[in-house]
Order: sequence, then C-alpha cells, then structure tokens
Amino acid sequence: MFKSYFNTIIALTFGLFFNVTGFAQQKEAKIKFRSQYTEVDKKIGKGTQRLIGNVVFNHAGSEMYCDSAYFYSKKNSLDAYNDVYINQGDTLHVYGDFLNYNGNTKHAIIKGNVRLINKETTLTTDELEYDLGSNVGYYTKHGFIVNQQNTLESEVGHYYTRKKRIHFRDSVIIINPDYKIYSDTLQYDTELGIAYFFGPTNIIGDSSHIYCEKGWYDTKNDLTELEDDAWILNEEQKIKGDYIYYNKINGEGIAKKYVELYDFEQDVILTGNDSRYNELTEYAFMTDSAQFIQISDMDSLFLHADSIITYPDTSGQKVVIAYYNVKFYRSNAQGMCDSMVYTFSDSTVRLYGQPVLWTEEKQMSADFIEVITKNSAIYKMNLFSSSFIAEKKDTIGFDQLKGRNMVCHFNKGELYKIDVNGNSQTVYYPLDGEEIIGVNVSKCSDMKISLADGKVKKINFYSNPVSVLYPLESAPENELMLKGFDWLEFERPKHKLDIFK
Repeated sequence: MFKSYFNTIIALTFGLFFNVTGFAQQKEAKIKFRSQYTEVDKKIGKGTQRLIGNVVFNHAGSEMYCDSAYFYSKKNSLDAYNDVYINQGDTLHVYGDFLNYNGNTKHAIIKGNVRLINKETTLTTDELEYDLGSNVGYYTKHGFIVNQQNTLESEVGHYYTRKKRIHFRDSVIIINPDYKIYSDTLQYDTELGIAYFFGPTNIIGDSSHIYCEKGWYDTKNDLTELEDDAWILNEEQKIKGDYIYYNKINGEGIAKKYVELYDFEQDVILTGNDSRYNELTEYAFMTDSAQFIQISDMDSLFLHADSIITYPDTSGQKVVIAYYNVKFYRSNAQGMCDSMVYTFSDSTVRLYGQPVLWTEEKQMSADFIEVITKNSAIYKMNLFSSSFIAEKKDTIGFDQLKGRNMVCHFNKGELYKIDVNGNSQTVYYPLDGEEIIGVNVSKCSDMKISLADGKVKKINFYSNPVSVLYPLESAPENELMLKGFDWLEFERPKHKLDIFK
C-alpha cells in the first residue's frame, strides 16, 4: 500500500511538472498580434484571421511587421504581405515582400527583395529561409552579402548570425577594392573578416594571383595561409608549395614541402622543402633538399646545398649564396665545395672550402676558385693557393699541374691556355701522334701551357726551369705523383640528379 501511494505521488509530481512545462512552452510559443483591422470570415478559412493595417506580430522575443497578413491560430503560423520587417533583439533586421512564419518551429520563409541586416553585414537575395530559434538563415537562389569593403555572392549560402559566420557554396565570389576571390566552397567570418577556403580558390589582384585548394585569408590584415597545391604569382616571381603562409603588407612568407620559387627576371628557380622569402625585398632562403637552377637555352645550371640564399644587390642583380655540401652540374662544368657565392652582376662564381671543378676530362682544385662566365659558358677561371689540375691518361697515370696560383683561359667553353704563377710543377705524358713517348717531370717558377682539343701543345717554362723526360719503363714512381694530388672522379656529378648524392 505504501509502495502504491509512493508511486502515485511520483506520478502526480512528474505529471504536474510536465503539465507546467508544457503549458509554459505552449504559452511562450503562442504568437501575439495587433493591427488596425481584424477580419474573421468562413470564406477566409476556419481559425484564420485577416489582419490589415500596421500589423505587428510578437513571438519569442522577435517582432514582425507588415501591411497585411493572415494569421492561422490553430497552426500558430502566419503569412505576411508588403513591407515585411522582422526585428530580433535590435541586432537582426530582415526585410522582404512576403513572409511565411511557423511559430511552433520558429521557421521563417521570406520572399521578394529580401534584405537581412546584422550589424555591419547586409545579405540580399530573392528568397531566404531563416530559423529564429537557432539564428541560421540560408538561401539557394543566389545571394549578395556586403560586409564593410567586401561584397560576397554565391548560389547557395548559410548565414549563422549568432556565430557571425557565413557558409558559401557554388560559384562563390568575394569582391574587394584590391582583389577578387573565386571559390567553390567558402566560409566567411563577418566579425573578423576572415575567409576560409574548402575547394579550388583563386585570389586575383591588380598584380598578383593566389591559388589554393584549402586555407584562409584575413581580409582586414592581408594575411593568408594556403594548402594543397598552393601558389602565389606576381609579375616578377612565382612561389609554389604544399603549405604557404604570406603577409601581403610586409611581403614576408613561409613555404614548406615541394617548394618552388621562380624568378622570371633572372630566369632562376629555387626548390626545396623549407623556405622563407620576402616579396618586397626579393630575399629568399631555402633549405631541406635545396636546389638552385639557372635556366638557359644553351646549358642550364643545377646546384644543391644544405641551404641557399638569394637576394638582389644594390644594382638589382641577383646574388646567390649556397653553403655546406655544395654540388653543381652543368653539361660543360661540374663541381663541389663547402660554400659558394654567385653574383649575376659580373657573372662570377666564387667557390670556398676545398673546391673542386671538372671540365671535360680535367679536375681542378685550389683553396679558392673564381669562375667568370659569359653566355652560360666559362670564360676565365682563377685558382688561388695550392692550385692543382689533373687529367687521367688511360691506365698509365695522370697528367698533373701544380702551382701557387693559376689562371685558366677558355674560348667558347673550351680550355686553351693556363698561366701558372709561382712554384710551378708538372707531370705529363707527351705524345708523338697518338703514342705516349714517356713522362716529363718539370719544375720552375712560372709556366704557360697552350692546349688544343684538350691536349697539351706547348709549355713555356720561366725562371730556372728543371725538366726531365723519363722513358715510361724507367720513370721513378716517387716523382709520378705531385704532393697534394687526390683524384676525386667518384665525387663528380655526371647527371643533374647526382648533385643530391
């Protein structure tokens, strides 16, 4: 009996709670209205009232105004006509020619010259559906939105007025005085002025073009973060990468993974996986598989180093600095060193830190090497301190030339003269026709060597020369290798991809 009494109390308590709650909800959901005239007629419809003149509806904190309306009390809904205006909390204002509103679902359909104003944002469309409960509106028949300096349009849009965010889809366009954005799917934060991209997107300005398939753009601060096949193009350069962060105001950017930097004026390309650059100063830093490419119709240069820096000098000409583990390939010359500087103004390459150069069959090394080029071919090469040139002679041995400093002269990329200045030494195998007749070991202060078709034709010795021509079979082995000789053919890049080995 006690249990039955207890269950009855529980039932009455819950029943009372639900009845009160249901009553409160029903009372809150009831649409209230006032008007100058009210008509009730069987012809109008059962439970239907026609309202005329300064009609005002009030429901759940929202007010709706119109010239005339039909109110369906049983359905708790209405149809409003002419000069329709919805006001919600003094922050949302909606205008139109026609309104259908369901008080039970708080769902409104506004048609004809629709305008939704939410603080600094105005949406214009022909038809808008709006949920006054969740503060979400959407259109499917093209819409325009004006937010400060930005005009946005799309075929389909969802406007989350509470979150200050709009989702656009299908033929999205943002028009700003400085640029236009074209996208497939886009979200826009009306308060922060940030556009989020979720599909192929183009940002086009007077002198620049940005593309990505995912990312965001801060329209107020000119900041952008791009992903997925992203690139930025202007008149002077183009940067590509899987990820790009870019500040248009100061020109600074970061690019990562599969990065390519194109300089159209200088015909150079930087590639790698981690880059810092500045569009205004034209400074660029590349690391992680960094590569520098100088494009040429005749013979392009491919260079790899741990890190590569490029920037313009005072004359506007490019300067390239590569450091740590430098290797480069060009069909007529290859090399390696610890660090390198290439100045476009004088077409000069400077190699530091145990530099080695190969041209044709010759290996050249020194403490410091300076290479001057013309028309993508070597014009002159200066070897400073511990200069050494070597060339393999079949299986017999090596032609060797050693001195303090050397100057190598080229004609159309072919070595034809070598000046050796100071402590000159040579070991070479002279020919009689195609036959090696012995090995010549010489020493003097200075030498001048003339070549033709890559072969020694004449040697001039200066200042107390000492020269001995040995028969091959009796040449002393201790004189056949000059001090400091090191044959490094296995390090030589024989293909442009070898610079990464």
